[in-house]
Parts: sequence; structure tokens; C-alpha cells
Amino acid sequence: MSTVTGGCLFTAVHCCVMPSSLSSTSKLKLQPPPTPTLRFAVSGQISAETTPLKTETTTTNLNGNGRFKKKREEEAETEGEKEKQNPYVLEIEKKEIEFTSSRKGLDAYFEGCRNFIKSDGGPPRWFSPLECGSRLDNSPLLLFLPGIDGVGLGLCKHHHTLGRIFDIWCLHIPVKDRTPFLGLVKLVERTVRLENYQSPKRPIYLVGESLGACLALAVAARNPDVNLSLVLSNPGDSLRMAMDNAVKGIPLHQIIGGLSKDVIAMSSHLNDLTALLPRETLLWKLQMLRPASEFANSRLIAVKAQTLVLSSGKDQFLPSEEEGQRLFRALPKCENRKFNDSGHFLFLEDGIDLATIIKGSVAFYRRGMYHDYVSDYVPPTPSELKMLYESNRLFLLATSSVMLSTLEDGKVVKGLAGIPSDGPVLFVGYHMLMGRELAPMITQLLLERNILLRGLAHPLVFMRKKKEGRLPPLSDFDPVRVMGAVPVSGTNLFKLLSAKAHVLLYPGGAREAVHRKGEQYKLFWPEHSEFVRTAARFGAKIVPFGVVGEDDFGEVIFDYDDQMKFPCLREDIRRYTEEEGIKVRAQINGELGNEDMHYPWILPKLPGRFYYYFGKPIETEGRELELRDKDKAQELYIQIKSEVEKNLAFLKEKRESDLYRNVVARLAYQAMHGFTSEVPTFEI
Repeated sequence: MSTVTGGCLFTAVHCCVMPSSLSSTSKLKLQPPPTPTLRFAVSGQISAETTPLKTETTTTNLNGNGRFKKKREEEAETEGEKEKQNPYVLEIEKKEIEFTSSRKGLDAYFEGCRNFIKSDGGPPRWFSPLECGSRLDNSPLLLFLPGIDGVGLGLCKHHHTLGRIFDIWCLHIPVKDRTPFLGLVKLVERTVRLENYQSPKRPIYLVGESLGACLALAVAARNPDVNLSLVLSNPGDSLRMAMDNAVKGIPLHQIIGGLSKDVIAMSSHLNDLTALLPRETLLWKLQMLRPASEFANSRLIAVKAQTLVLSSGKDQFLPSEEEGQRLFRALPKCENRKFNDSGHFLFLEDGIDLATIIKGSVAFYRRGMYHDYVSDYVPPTPSELKMLYESNRLFLLATSSVMLSTLEDGKVVKGLAGIPSDGPVLFVGYHMLMGRELAPMITQLLLERNILLRGLAHPLVFMRKKKEGRLPPLSDFDPVRVMGAVPVSGTNLFKLLSAKAHVLLYPGGAREAVHRKGEQYKLFWPEHSEFVRTAARFGAKIVPFGVVGEDDFGEVIFDYDDQMKFPCLREDIRRYTEEEGIKVRAQINGELGNEDMHYPWILPKLPGRFYYYFGKPIETEGRELELRDKDKAQELYIQIKSEVEKNLAFLKEKRESDLYRNVVARLAYQAMHGFTSEVPTFEI
């Protein structure tokens, strides 16, 4: 397989962020979200110490279906019309009042708890939330292990989103149950081994919060040969310090209040809390924490599973953040995600989407033994795009991007009508300073054409040679991975094009994105044409594009050459580069092969405007044999590079006649015509 030496830096996409198809192609069809009704299928699995009961499958509607019937009928009438509209546009146009509030999530949780407690009894058992709906083919199994509440409804706010990509089972531990920790370990272990025996290649995800996190670690330590992945929310080792408070007789509402200020703030649920955790049950759970913690900690060295630790920054009662950092250092395959504004019950808080967190983590979501960046990718939901859009709203407003494309007859038009709808399509262009062109381009393609652009990105987005170094944490790039970025390589380009995706490649790579002073709009492309032959193999259309405008936003005042003159800064660059690990251009000599990691100093300017020009798509279909010849492929490579340079020159010239290039002129126009109005630009 040929090597691809470009890639995109992807530093411009900043956000905190299922369609039914599991293809990585770019045309997406999303289903409307189901109504918020909690229903469950109850399993007959019980602990080994109990005589098996008759297995029954029941459904319980905790909110009542009647009041939603009329609404569903009304939605069905307009379903045909909505399917014709871009689901991403519909999501962006939603008003804030249409979004689910944290109160609704907590109400659903406590309502579900009341229904469980009414006829609670018997041993621990599994149930599956039926409102999860249809899921992707070959979805992995997710086993939710609850915290000290034991109900198993801790993911109730996430059932719809997780249910699209997982087969979800939740463990329910009745209020009066007194199964010891080792008994719970054996129960979960028995389920894990049985499922692994039936489907050895199917991943099993153990999602545990507090006490459930100890349970997940214990099972993983005892079963290193099983295909497991762990998600640990505020792991329970630190909960041991709560035992003394309970034993000393501190009232229940004070104990729970320390765990979650959001829950205790709703005084209407104090009775529910008391019923859920009566004093005897609470003491039993807290006393279980010591052996649970000791059992898990003594076996951490045996945990081989890929692990994702979620830590809350405002867990005022427990040092969850410190515990998360300890596990991050102790476990060999561990990532840590910190939520600075969240409390102890992370999964019940507003703004937390576990499905998005899992999708954004490095190579974490998979449907087989090993992760595949193409076949395992799940495209962003409309709500995830909305998060990206909202987090970049001011930047998108400031850039007020002008996008031009070229039709098949060569006519240049405003908008993206010239972009081919069907893949495979390979976008090849210029990488602006720090990759600032990415957010407007990705969002506009989704909103205007419903096209998902899969970027070939720098290894910095996916790996670190050291766990704790000076480079930005991997969590900073979670949104980039959610939006479809893959590590730049010939193999991944091959897979994406074979899946008929729309692919983004920057041959200039990081060298172009962190250019020196005076190098704006200069291409740093290597002298070989592997991507041309790969595109021709699949008959992909190649779209050369140029983008200008970053020189109106910032000016490089202290670049790589300047920094290398100072010994201390030169040493910093050496350390950054050492931490980075993989070298994309290791086989290229000279300045084009310089991949030293550094951060140029940029002086901000009064915001200008971004301009994009997508050239006429270049057909490669039917030219595979011709382009196998290196000389022919090199000719096309030079043609593509020349087209990009022409697009840049065209934009630099035309923007001089744009009366609204300056941000002040644009704001004045929008003040008169509305801030959602499209600002005019130059005549084509």
C-alpha cells in the first residue's frame, strides 16, 4: 500500500461533541428520535446462590403511552416531509426550549425507581431498556453496573443514544438484597463469559459508576482473556471515606447531598431517596465499598482491557478527579476525561452524552476484536453537529465564509452545488494556519449538502508516546474524531475511498498548517503522487480547492526559525517532537520533511473573511490503467497542485473587490438585515 504523507491538523474544530446506516459513506439518513418512554425487558438471570425463578419477559410503561399516542400520529403525518429535509438543518433550527432539560432526566430516573421499588424483591438480575429501539448491525454488548443506588437506571438519559450503537443490559440490585461483592462479581463474570463464549469477537463494554466501577475492574482483572472495554464513572475507591459519615449517623439527605447537589436540590424527591436507600441498605452498600475497593485495587495489574475513566471536577464530597488520575497512571490502556463542572452522578447531568464521549475517545468504539477507523465509525448525530455549530458560532459569524464551487460545465457558482453528491470523492487543497478553515467547511457541507467529510488527520490527534507530557491532551481532539477524522495513512485512504466516502486530504500537512512568516498560501507538497493512483483505483472524483483569509485574522510574529535560535525553546521543540511519536514524512528529506512540533506565536488582527473555491471535479473513473504509470500519475498530480494554486490566486484577487471583507461592514449589514442574513460578496 502506498504512503500518504499529507493530513490535516484539525485544530480548528472546538466543541464538547445515529443514523441507522453503518456505512461510512457521506450521504446520511437519520431517523427521528423516539418518544421519551421508559420500558424494560426483564431477564431471569440471578445469582448462583438462589434457586432459579421462572423467566418472564415483561414490558412496563413507566410514563404511560396514551398521552404520546396523538403526538406520534401527528409526527407520522409529517414524517415523509421531514425525511426530505436535511436532518442537520432541522436540528440547528430548533429552539432551546425543545431540548431535554436536566429536570426531565432526573424525573424520569426517580419515576423509574419508584416503579422498581413497588414490587422489588428477589436476587440481582439484568433488564434491557426497550426504548433503545433499533441499533446498528453487530452492535457490541453494553453491561451497565450501577452505583450505590443499585437500581440500574443510571443511564436512563442515555438509553436512546446508546441504544443506537449498543445492545444494553442493566444490572438491577433490589433494595433488600444483600448479595456480597464477590457474589456480584461472579454474577457479572458468568454473564460476560457466557456472552463471550457465544460471540468471541463481539466486544463487551462494562460501564460502571462508583461501586459499579469497582465491580467492572474486578471482572476485568479476573477475565483478561475476554474481549472487554471499560467505562468507569467516578470510580468507587474514594467512596470509602463516606462510610464514617453514615456510621456516625449523619442524616441521609446530607450524605446524598454531598454526592449530587443537583439531586438534593429537588426537594420533591427526598422521599424517593429515602425509599431507594433506607439506612440499613445504605450502610450495607457503604460497608461493601471497602472490600470492593481492596479487591479491585489489588488486581489492577491484571487489568488488560481498554479503559475510559470519567472524572467530575465538582464532586464536592469525593475526590473523584484524583482517583481518575490514579487509574489513568496505573492502567496500561487508559484514557481520562475530566468534566470540570459536573458532580458525582455524572450520567444524570444535563450536557453529558455518553454515546458522544465513547465515539470521541481514541479507537474506543468497535464492533469486532480490533478497532477499524472506517468500518467502526458512526457518523455524527444532528445534536452532535449542533454542539459543534454552537461552540463555533462566534467564529463562524466572524468569518462569514464565502463558498464557491464549480459545476460540471465549468461554471463557477456561489454555494456548494458543484460538489458531487455520490462518492468516492477526494478533496485536495491548501491547509491554512492552524487549520482554521476546517470548522466552516465541515459544518457547511453537512448543512447545505448533507455531506460528511472524513479528514485524514495528523497522528497528534490520535496518539501520544507519553501518557503525561506537554502536548495537549487527547481529549482536546474528541470533537475532531466524532466528526470523522482518521489517522493519515495510505491504508485508511484506501478504505475510505472503497467505502465511497468524501475524503479530505492536505498533501502539505502540518508543515503547511504551521508555516513560517511570509509563507501564507504557499504549498508544501511532497514530490510524489500516491494518492492519485489510489483515487484512480476506485474511480474517485478529485476536487482541488483553495481557501484564503487567515492572514486577515492573525499574523505569525515568532515562528519556528525564530524559536530555534533560543536554546530553551529549541529544547521544548525537541521534547514536543519526541512526545509526538509517529513521523508522517520520515522518508522525505529537506525542509518538506521537517515535522518538528512547535507552536508559532500569532498576533491577532481585526477579523476578515474566509473564502473557499472548490474547483471542477477531476474524473479518474476509467483511468486506472493509465494512471498506474508513474509519469501519467505525476502529470495529474502536478495538474491538481496547479489547480489549487490557481484557486488561491483567484480568491486573493477577487476578495479585494468584496465590499464586506471587513468585519465592521458585515456587522453593519447584518444589523440592518438580521444576523442570520447572508452577507453579499464580490461578483463572480
